[in-house]
Order: sequence, then structure tokens, then C-alpha cells
Amino acid sequence: MADVAGGRESGVTRIFTKLHNLTESGNFYEAHQLYRTIYFRYLNQKKYDELLTVLYSGATLFLRHDQQVGGADLSILYIDVLTKSATPVTNEILDKLPPLLKLMSPNLAERETFINKALKWSIADCSTHKSGHPALHRDFAGIFWEEKNYVLARYHFLHSEDGKSFARMLVEIHCCYGYASEIDLFIAQVVLQYLCLKNRKSAVDAFQSYTSHHPNIIKGPPFILPLLNFLYFLLKVVRGGQLATFTVLLERYEQSIRRDPSYTEYLDKIAQLFFDVPPPPPRRRGILDNLLQSIIMNGNEFDSDEGESDGPSLLFSSPSCSYVPQRAVENEDLD
Repeated sequence: MADVAGGRESGVTRIFTKLHNLTESGNFYEAHQLYRTIYFRYLNQKKYDELLTVLYSGATLFLRHDQQVGGADLSILYIDVLTKSATPVTNEILDKLPPLLKLMSPNLAERETFINKALKWSIADCSTHKSGHPALHRDFAGIFWEEKNYVLARYHFLHSEDGKSFARMLVEIHCCYGYASEIDLFIAQVVLQYLCLKNRKSAVDAFQSYTSHHPNIIKGPPFILPLLNFLYFLLKVVRGGQLATFTVLLERYEQSIRRDPSYTEYLDKIAQLFFDVPPPPPRRRGILDNLLQSIIMNGNEFDSDEGESDGPSLLFSSPSCSYVPQRAVENEDLD
């Protein structure tokens, strides 16, 4: 048995030596063809561990020599072997994937394939994170943030559990590119979206980090901006699960909620997730209905921060979400 193991090790060593010589001499085309030959041979022989070692080493080597297409191809083959071998998700492997992405050029088309395959592999044995392992999303988000690709960074942060880093990126974006009037809108959408994913902890982390680190927000609560107060109370209310308190909160801050039409949809979803409110029945509207609805919404005026509304709420169509008088939410920590 020792001779067999020794032969296997010496075989892998010889392969590495040949590949190293090819790459050092600049013969990347031949080296890439040899890597692919090894891939098919070892895959058929189910030599998964040796194959993973060879492919990861090759992908790293190619990318460091700026052989982008070949390096990305080997990186994707590495993920394919993880999937086909049903390799379990471990922190050791999760830590190996972001460095490969970071070595790839931001404009490389194969990057998207690598990311999608990596995320798909990361949820093979996990039903709780349907969009990919949060640690992988976190590291991918950090790479895109460093590249100033805020769109992709935002997507991956949202599916991570790192609300604090997400908030620091939002502060950077708002200070560099945002309008002063949008200071509360930047964090509001993130908090609501986190809650729609039933990730209250990250929502709390993001809110606290954003309001603490933004240089133009006076530390609260209470905050000067009504929408920030609404978010603060909302994060407490969803923890308690009291529908009556939730509906009173919506009534008091309805004017702030109306600042963005998407908030209504988010809050509908939050009501379903945290308060077991049934989803509203689908409604089909014509052009006239939409016009009348717009006139009604624009015609309602409410008191600041926020005052009670005299009219009915348009936030929910479910009768179980009608407003019920309730004492104000007590001032306490979010955690």
C-alpha cells in the first residue's frame, strides 16, 4: 500500500513539475491543454482530491501570470469538480474561492459563470440559504466594493450576513454620490429588503452601523429624520410580533412610507413574514384606476413626524391589517 501511495504522490509531483516548466517558459497554451487532459482523466478515475489540488494550483498560477481566460476556465473546472464529487461545503474551501475571483479581471465575461457555479455549489447541502452561502456572498461583495462596482456589491451584501460592512459601503456611496435629501432613503431600502429576507439581525446591524458612521446623521434615537425613527421602531416591532403595534406604527409614519412606492410592497411582505398576515389578493387595474389611485395618494396630506392620518391606509389590502389604537412603542435597544 505504501508503494501505491508513493507512486500516486510521485505521479502528481511529476505532473506539477511538467506544468510548472511549461508555464515558466511561457507556453501557457500547451500547459492549459495538459490541465484539461488531466481534468478529464482524473475525473473519470474519480481522483477528486488530486484533481482539485492540480486545478486550484493551475488556476492561481494562470491568473497571476495574467492568463485570464485560461485561469478562469481552470477556476470553473475547479468548481465543477467540487460539484460532481459532492464535496461538502467547508470554511477551508469557501476561503479559497474569493481569491480566484479577485485575481480575475473585472471585465472578464467568465467571472459571472464562476460566481454562479460557486454559489450553486455552496447550497448543495443547505436549504436555508437558497441564493448561496452568506460567507461567499460577503467575500464577493467585499471584492466588488473594492472595485467600486456598487451594484454587484450591493446584491451580494444583501444575501450575506454582514450588515455592518454593507452600511459602511452605503455611507461611502451617499457621501460621494448621493443627495442630502436621500440620506435616510439609502438605509431604508436596505433595512426593508433584509427584513423581506427574514434577516432581522443583519437589518439591525446595517441600521445601527449606518446611523453611527454617517457623518451627517446626529446619533439617535430619536433621530431628526422621521423615516429613521420609523425604521428604528420597525426593527423592534418585528421582534415582538404584535400586529396591532405594527399597524399603529404604519399609521403614524405613513407620510414617510409614501416617499417611495416600493416601501408598500416591502411592508406587505414583512407583514406576511413576521405577523402571519395573508398576502393581498392580486388585483388588475386599468389605466383609469391607476390614475385615480395616484390622485387620491397625492391629495392626502399628513402632519410631520408623522401625525395621525385621518384617512384609510393604502398600505395593505388585507382586513387583518386594519389599524388598532395601541400605546406608543417603548424606547429600548434594538438587540
